[in-house]
Amino acid sequence: MRRILLAVAIAGAFVILMGLGTWQLQRLAWKEALIAAAHERPGAAAVPAPGPDTWSGFAIDDWRYRRVTLTGTFGPREAYFWIALTEPNGPLSGAGAMVLAPFRTTDGWTVLVNRGFVPEDRRDPASRPGSEPPEGTVTVEGLVRRDDPPSFITPAPDAASRTFYARDIAAIAGALDAAPPVAPYQIDLVAEETPPGGLPQAGESRMTFTNNHLGYAFTWFGLGAALLGVTAAALWRRSGRRHGPHAAPSSE
Repeated sequence: MRRILLAVAIAGAFVILMGLGTWQLQRLAWKEALIAAAHERPGAAAVPAPGPDTWSGFAIDDWRYRRVTLTGTFGPREAYFWIALTEPNGPLSGAGAMVLAPFRTTDGWTVLVNRGFVPEDRRDPASRPGSEPPEGTVTVEGLVRRDDPPSFITPAPDAASRTFYARDIAAIAGALDAAPPVAPYQIDLVAEETPPGGLPQAGESRMTFTNNHLGYAFTWFGLGAALLGVTAAALWRRSGRRHGPHAAPSSE
């Protein structure tokens, strides 16, 4: 019975290791497609942002980093996503925040828009005159970004200052009293949307990716191969002891 349980445990461990390796290969294909999209889509011609008729089962990977246009009006309030901008496209970097604002389209739906980066000492709108969003109906361009709910290690938002540490659409839209329906994606304004005064500094979409999935796959497959090797060696040694010169004679 013990041998049967051991065999089942070894087989189960092998199946799990192979499954993890296969999953990492699938993640590798997804990550490579995402990297390709991040390089190709921002340079393509802008298309209208997808409206509510496309939101049922919305496929964010088909739209992520695609350049789109929106026509409507900015809301009067803004929230802040804390960030340390280390590789800026514009002149400003360091600790600060992305300025997030609701944008109500002329078709009657709302999108959360990232207007761009402001340094920590310029977060207060009073410290950056001329950084207000344009008044009235305007058309803007930006890149589609996915929703980014917090994980269990993400700090809680500061409700008083409307500062967030994850770009969670539902939470931020709620803090800004954004009128429904709210799009299941966000928009990062492109650099050309930076106001004349330079703030918020648009065009700061972060599109750098770690891609260690192939190494992880080799690790899991290697562990599976090692498990087979150890098992085979143990069986060979056991067989050798059973049939070796000192094996006990069989009784008739």
